[in-house]
Amino acid sequence: MVALALEALDVTLGQRRVLHGIHAALGPGTLTGIVGPNGAGKSTLARAVLGLLALSAGRVTIDGDDVGRIKRGDLARRIAYLPQGQTLHWPLSVERLVALGRLPHLAPFSTIADTDRAAITRAMARADVAGLAQRDATLLSGGERARVLLARALAVEAPALVADEPLAALDPGHQFEVMDLLAEEARGGALVIAILHDLSMAARYCDRLLLLDGGRLVADGPPGEVLTEARLAEVYGIRARIEHEEGATLIVPLGRGARSPA
Repeated sequence: MVALALEALDVTLGQRRVLHGIHAALGPGTLTGIVGPNGAGKSTLARAVLGLLALSAGRVTIDGDDVGRIKRGDLARRIAYLPQGQTLHWPLSVERLVALGRLPHLAPFSTIADTDRAAITRAMARADVAGLAQRDATLLSGGERARVLLARALAVEAPALVADEPLAALDPGHQFEVMDLLAEEARGGALVIAILHDLSMAARYCDRLLLLDGGRLVADGPPGEVLTEARLAEVYGIRARIEHEEGATLIVPLGRGARSPA
């Protein structure tokens, strides 16, 4: 199990300050959603957490260790990463692509062991891609590719997982399956962070939401406290209705514009 801390996090890209003083402490056993409009800094925050961007101020720690000082191989074993919108260029089989998730555990020039094969099999079954094992990964549909790349991240079997838009290109059924899987990872003790655009899915599955706007953290807490009609109007510029059906929270956008007066 791991714990992450973001301490006064600033990121500047080019001449633009993208993240402004982000503070958050994230613990194991939780599914945390990062939400916000386009350009809010969500993916930048994810990459900063992973040590993939230089910080202009502040720091990120994992179990008290500064992420910027952890060796890349060690960090890859502690935090698995599912980036958004990856394009596949090499004609690998699905099974071989998922096997790449075991690279952080392999010494140079070593071969895959039985423990690695077992992890690959588990990951493919959980992501519902076992039936695609021998397919050419470059010939998959968008939804199939998304699930295969999730399987690759799961194959790491790291105690933390950062997933950037894991629902992109998925049909509704597989969206539920992926969110069920991420929630299951969290219930098993993992620290799971997911960048989400579907606010209903975020409200339904996440234990906690971080709402970004203009690179600033404007709300942090349980979904019911973060996703209010007033805040959706302020941050997203939409009128929305929040409904509750069969124990699930539904965010129903009604249109652009300020929230109607009560």
